[in-house]
Amino acid sequence: MRHYHSLEEVFEKNAWLTIGVFDGIHRGHREIIRKLTTNAHENHVPAVLLTFEPHPASVLSGQEIKCLTTPDERACLLGGLGVDIVITQPFTRDLAALTAMEYMYRIKQALDIKQLLIGYDFALGKGREGNATRLTEIGRELGYGVEVINAISDESGVVSSTEIRKLVGTGNVTEAAKLLGYHYPLGGEVIRGAGRGRTINFPTANIDYPRQKAIPSNGIYACWAHLGDEKFMAATNIGFNPTFTPERQTPSLEAYLLDFDRDIYGQQVKLEFVSRIRNELKFNSVEALIWKIQEDVVKTRELLKGEVYT
Repeated sequence: MRHYHSLEEVFEKNAWLTIGVFDGIHRGHREIIRKLTTNAHENHVPAVLLTFEPHPASVLSGQEIKCLTTPDERACLLGGLGVDIVITQPFTRDLAALTAMEYMYRIKQALDIKQLLIGYDFALGKGREGNATRLTEIGRELGYGVEVINAISDESGVVSSTEIRKLVGTGNVTEAAKLLGYHYPLGGEVIRGAGRGRTINFPTANIDYPRQKAIPSNGIYACWAHLGDEKFMAATNIGFNPTFTPERQTPSLEAYLLDFDRDIYGQQVKLEFVSRIRNELKFNSVEALIWKIQEDVVKTRELLKGEVYT
């Protein structure tokens, strides 16, 4: 899979294309991607996905939207699903001001597209005028076809990135995983903290996570921790450590890896959030904190034993 960071970097022939933010690459996205890759490869042409960074709604509204996947995470997931080329286009107000025809002409010049696959609610161009009807009209003029893919629904309704962000934000990572098709990931470099965990025999990995990503609400979670090719159970705390640092302003991400005792400062750890255990609490004594952590470890083992989303 090739990952480009601008449409201007690309020149392809006879591509099959889909366009959208595709944040999270959830179950609904995967139906579009499956049809794209299957049909493109049957026709011996590249399957191309054009996405945007930052989220267009962030640029247009002026309010930050936390992402479910960074551009690199998104590209990695897409490559695993058979996409040949991922283009992460910087989204700006200048880009938003282009008409649908102007932008599709640029795409045609770069990719010579033959088929465009879009979601049922997709639109591009100034004022979102480039809906399915308009893109089909443009396609007849520029020489490409358009296929609209219906929404994927479950008992709770249409699967959407917006709904998944809400679930992650409220800590309902179990339901989020059902819509994503995988556990919500969050990770980064292990950095030095205050070292309090080691003094009570529960050393934690303090993880410097990407601030643009959605973070589950404060609390304790059962997670899988990936360190290189190794995987460990982890009792993970998100929050402000009110027992020791009630003045903290930014949530910390700390994982206690079970059955593990190595120095991993500077290494990358990826956490997969499986289940929420409890709220973050303030304790009146270190002894009470230790007792509760012991409970959390037991609960983590119970939740991850035989867990299906691995």
